[in-house]
Parts: sequence; structure tokens; C-alpha cells
Amino acid sequence: MLIRLDGKDALYLQVYRALRQAILDTDLGPGSRLPPTRLLSRDLGVSRNVVLQAYDQLYAEGYVEGKVGAGTFVASELPEELLQAIRTSHQDGPRETVERRLSAWGQRALRSGAPTRTPPYPEPPLRWDFQYGEVAPDEQCLKLWRRLLARRAENLHLNYSPAEGWPELRVHLSEYVRRSRGALCSPEQVLVVNGSQQALDLSARLLIEPGDPVVIEEPHYQGARQSFLSAGARLVAAPVDDEGLNLSAVDTEGARLAYITPSHQFPTGAVMSLARRLEMLDWAESHDAYLLEDDYDSEYRYGSRPVESVQGLDRRGRTIYIGTLSKVLFPSLRLGFMVLPEDLLPPFVAGKWLLDRQSPTLEQAVLADFISEGHFERHLRRMRTLNAERRRVLLEALEEHLGDAVEIQGTNAGVHLLVWFRHLRAVEMDDLIRRAAARGVGIYSVDRYFLSPPERGGLVLGYSSMSPPEIRRGVAELAKAIRDE
Repeated sequence: MLIRLDGKDALYLQVYRALRQAILDTDLGPGSRLPPTRLLSRDLGVSRNVVLQAYDQLYAEGYVEGKVGAGTFVASELPEELLQAIRTSHQDGPRETVERRLSAWGQRALRSGAPTRTPPYPEPPLRWDFQYGEVAPDEQCLKLWRRLLARRAENLHLNYSPAEGWPELRVHLSEYVRRSRGALCSPEQVLVVNGSQQALDLSARLLIEPGDPVVIEEPHYQGARQSFLSAGARLVAAPVDDEGLNLSAVDTEGARLAYITPSHQFPTGAVMSLARRLEMLDWAESHDAYLLEDDYDSEYRYGSRPVESVQGLDRRGRTIYIGTLSKVLFPSLRLGFMVLPEDLLPPFVAGKWLLDRQSPTLEQAVLADFISEGHFERHLRRMRTLNAERRRVLLEALEEHLGDAVEIQGTNAGVHLLVWFRHLRAVEMDDLIRRAAARGVGIYSVDRYFLSPPERGGLVLGYSSMSPPEIRRGVAELAKAIRDE
């Protein structure tokens, strides 16, 4: 423990004052363990008796307490004068802010709208939370994962792994996307990344110069927008209709990158038509550009066969395919992958190496086992069934409680619905969100996914984290919040 002695009075008093000040400043909070006396005396270069005397003084004044066989801890209930000192120190006001010098990238990152801190959870916690991207724990999957993790942990790989990813995992991922998405790829074209957000960041860093136009869908995934803005891109928002992104509606002169979610447009749910897909590929070839295909939830389709990826139609190496495992397994896994044109693999591997050297090896090895032993596809089939039931219940509940008051998009795939209100405006959404939260319901406005927010109000309702009964109750409470009962 690093403490500073002030050189005044006896040594034990100096140690006592330093520790007391650490408690006053809450550097040592209630319940914190103090260092063993032998260790602290060695670190400070004083005798153990000096530290023992300092601890005795802290005991006497009620700042610390001992636990037999465990050590010395800051008291859970502090003396009143100490509490008063803490309150006084907190009333001194905020520290003076100092403007820090940032790089151009750092300044753009701050302006991009990317989160600068984790927002606090509502108090009380939301009982029925329609947050998109959350995943309900699947006990069968977690039990298998723990078993495979324990097996791999018995023989840990402790050295560096290839920056492009664990070799076995790259083989299994390439086989999976060839079989399920019609992708054209070899294991050598697969790059393992820390989730799709790192794939977006890598693409922005390696393919965009400040001022470059980048085509994005309108509306769109905000994480892509933030990555492109941080790279200094000038965003060209192309409208989305029933056939997907409409490239002919915007001026794409000078653009060398277009971001698309063709298999299940986020957040509208539109599926890009074959004609539009071929048009996008022709545009990329004629403009010496790349298509960044984000296939974020193609595993979940209901009542229709999976749609072939744009990458699977590409014979000219113009498509960068992004896949993620967050919606399928669990978000904290932070593993995704890219399928890259062969000529782009060297710069992307170099960029990955510079960013973090490699993704965690243990998790990659466990995922490789999870796929190779057939657990992954069995888990997918089970989750499709569960999410199809959640989707059915959500649609029925919306029909029952809101009926013609809403228009629903994105019903055939994914783990969310886009719900438009016919008689509520976008400016009314914040008030509705507050009223719903007061009832324990978490809802989220579609505004964040637009560069130019729409006039009418809309919500993105995720349903993969709740049970059918919770979904029914959540929609019923939402309806009451809308009526302001």
C-alpha cells in the first residue's frame, strides 16, 4: 500500500494520520482490508511495532475493526466525526475542469455520440425491460459452456496466438458461414475480432480518411455511425424502403465504403431484394469501393429460409462480411468474426495486432469445441424455437393492448420489433419512456438510429431477454403508461 509520511511527530503518528486520511478520502472504504502489519512495516521501512501502534490508535478511535483470522478492516460503521469530515469534503464542490489535449481522432470520438460512461441503472430496476441486445440466460448452453471451459482450462495455452484468430475456430467459422449463409470463404479469410464493434472500428480505421463520404442506411445501427464519425467520415444517409437501402436516392460520388444490413435491416427489418444486392455490388466495383455487410442476427428467421449473404454473390472481392456471436450465445463473450477479401487480409491482421494483439485464446478454443461438437447448431435450433414463441406473444400482446394505434415492422426475423405510433410524435417519446419506467417497463426510442429523427414516435422493442409471461405483462403496463392511467 502506498502511503506518504509527513515527517512530523513520532513515526507511529505519521502512519496513523496517513491511514486515517485514506479513510477520510474514501480511498479505503468501509470494509476495505488493511495490509498485514509485517507487510506494511517492510514497505514503509519502519519497525512492525510502529505499525502496530498506528493500528491500535485507529482501533481506539473506531476507524478499523479486527476479524479473527482474517485481518484488519475499515469499520463498517464509522465514527460520527469521520462521517462529518467525509460530508464536508464532498461539499467542497467539483474539481476544476482542465481542458485536455486530444488527438483529432480523440476529439472526433467524443463528438461521435459514443458512450463516455455506463449510465446508471434505473431505481428501482425495470421488471419488464425491452432492451434490444440483451439475452436471456440459457441454462443448457451455460452448462455445456462451463464443462468445455473447464476441460480447456486443464491444458491452458499460455503463449501468444495468431492475431487473426485461433486456427481451429477459423476453420469452423468458415465452414459455418459457407453452409448457413452461402458465403465464399476459406479459413484464411476469417479474422476473429472482439465483437462486431471492433470489426466496424477496424474497417473505419483502415478504409476511411477524414472527409471521405461513407454511405449508411437511414435508419441505421448507431455503433457503425459512431465508428465512421470517429474516423472523420462524412456520412451519406441513404433511405431504406421495403427493398432495403436505396442507393439511387443519394449522391455517392467519392464514397469508397457502404455499410449495409441486407439480410435484416436494422432497425426496420427490411430484407434487401436481389436486384438491390446486385446493384450494390455493381456500384462497389465501379466506384472502387467496399461493402461492409453486417449480418448481425441472420440466424433468427421465422417462417422463411435464410437469405443468402451479399458476400456469397460477390465474385470480385468487394464485400467485407461481419458476423457476431453476441445475439446467439451471450454478449459478454465479445467474439465476432470478419470474412475479408484476400487482398485486405494483411492490413486487417496488422491492424488487429496493433489494437490488442489477439482476442482471448481460451474463449476462442472453447468456442471452437462448442461448434465442432455440434452444440452450436443445436443451441441455435433451440433458441429459434424460444424466440419464435417470444415474438408470437409480443405480436399478440401488441395487437390486444394497442391494436390499430401502432404499425409494426420487422416481424419475420431477428430479436426485435420496430413499433411506430400512429398518433404519438417523436417529441413525446421521452415523456412516455419516463411514464413507462415508473411502471417498471423499459422502452427505447427509435430516434437514436437516425441522423435526421422522424416526426412520428417509434420504439425498438427487443424480446430475447424476457419470458412470454413477462412480455405480456410488460406490454399491458406499457399500454397503461400510454393512456397515462
